[in-house]
Amino acid sequence: MEPAGTLERGLGVLRALTAEPWRRTRATDLVRATGLARSTVDRVLATLVHLGYLRAEEREVLLAPRLMELGEAYLSCAGLRDALAPHAERLAAELDESVSLAVPDGDGVRFFGQFSRRRAVSVSFRVGDLLPADRCAAGLALHDPAAPWAEDDQLIEPGLIAVSVPVRDAGGRSVCALSVVSHTSRHTMAGLRDHAVTRLRETAARMEAALATPPPGLSAPPVPAVDVSRPAKEELGAVYLQSLARGLAVLVALGTIPGGLSPADVARATGLPRATVGRALQTLERLGYARTEGPRAVLLPRVLELGYAHLSGLTFGEIVQPHLADLAAQVHESTSVAVLDGDDVVYVARVPTTKIMRVDIVVGTRFPAYATSMGRVLLADLPPERLASISLRPLTPDTVTSPAGFAAAVRRAAEDGYALVDQELEEGVRSIAVPVRGRDGRVVAAVNVATHVDRASPAVLVEKVLPLLTETAARMEADLACARVPAQVLSKVEGRTMPFS
Repeated sequence: MEPAGTLERGLGVLRALTAEPWRRTRATDLVRATGLARSTVDRVLATLVHLGYLRAEEREVLLAPRLMELGEAYLSCAGLRDALAPHAERLAAELDESVSLAVPDGDGVRFFGQFSRRRAVSVSFRVGDLLPADRCAAGLALHDPAAPWAEDDQLIEPGLIAVSVPVRDAGGRSVCALSVVSHTSRHTMAGLRDHAVTRLRETAARMEAALATPPPGLSAPPVPAVDVSRPAKEELGAVYLQSLARGLAVLVALGTIPGGLSPADVARATGLPRATVGRALQTLERLGYARTEGPRAVLLPRVLELGYAHLSGLTFGEIVQPHLADLAAQVHESTSVAVLDGDDVVYVARVPTTKIMRVDIVVGTRFPAYATSMGRVLLADLPPERLASISLRPLTPDTVTSPAGFAAAVRRAAEDGYALVDQELEEGVRSIAVPVRGRDGRVVAAVNVATHVDRASPAVLVEKVLPLLTETAARMEADLACARVPAQVLSKVEGRTMPFS
């Protein structure tokens, strides 16, 4: 199999998987969908699982959040999202309506920014979704950029209305469309036009000014890298398609900085030979995922079709849940993820033990943070004056209630990188937790393992469970980074306060 052919086959398998991303797919399904030999499909899947783009569960494969790395590469390469998103978000707040950003993609427009308002009837477009250009306001605005604005009066769906304007780059080329989207239960078409057009056009002008300013680092050469596919090939042997892994590395490298990279810079960023990079770029161009603009290769919006729309809709809990399940299978104890809400921890994901005695906790359960292992690592990221404001009361005879003792326990959690709480929340329950950090390094959640005191001593938790817990947190962090999950993860969690008596 020639290298370019391998990349093309691998992308074909990914497209087949993302055509129905909610399905649990088997290799035999992909053989029928792609026409490839079973042995080829098996090797493609093994490679994609090793890269973290797919998740294998028995004989089935699922899209994994790390696959969003491909779409993120396009969004970074285009440079539009980071430059325009703050303006779009501000417009959505000013108008109290949903705002979207879309780019042309063949005969359609593909969304790369969504800023929705929460209400009973809301817009369900996702980043990565493709709509026909002649049936939506964004497509009409890009088709006739000389018009002051374009309207969609229920063209795409009954009840949905939108008004849109083009946004131009420094050369006057329409590069994307800015739309305000609403519903006929809130506005008539004329009413939405009167409500939104003036501020829509003002925002587009501010966006154009932002695009006229070159992004920093555009000319900075990438940091030299090594070919990470080589050790994987040595480890896995024939089942690992090194040329597929290298081709996808080239795709990701094109998102290193806005504006793409030259082939020489791609080789530098990946540690790959120039000839390998050249073949991969030719394949990506032939499939419509990249094109050459002067000395640089840039990614195209079609990259977003590779699962981005489906994966970008995953909640925080859905992203971390598979990792929790893996951890629970390893330690044979209950595992949970929680976030901080005021003085409480709120559970956003959980895998309970199957043992007879267990703690009755479900997603949405709230506990006082000061008496839990997850609360300790979450509070460790807060300033001392915030800790001093927490009211401490005994929940068991072992609960730490002195301000000095509590401050010392939180400080120890910060220094050690984990917290172990022994029967402070409930008699008989012992737990250990580590932080989960966001892209900026701040703690956004915590993951723990909880057990009964008769099943594991503190020493066993530290020696045996803590390393597995740390590895799980690292995998969660990698997926959350690819998914760009914000720190505000409580929006989809309904809290349930547990009584203490």
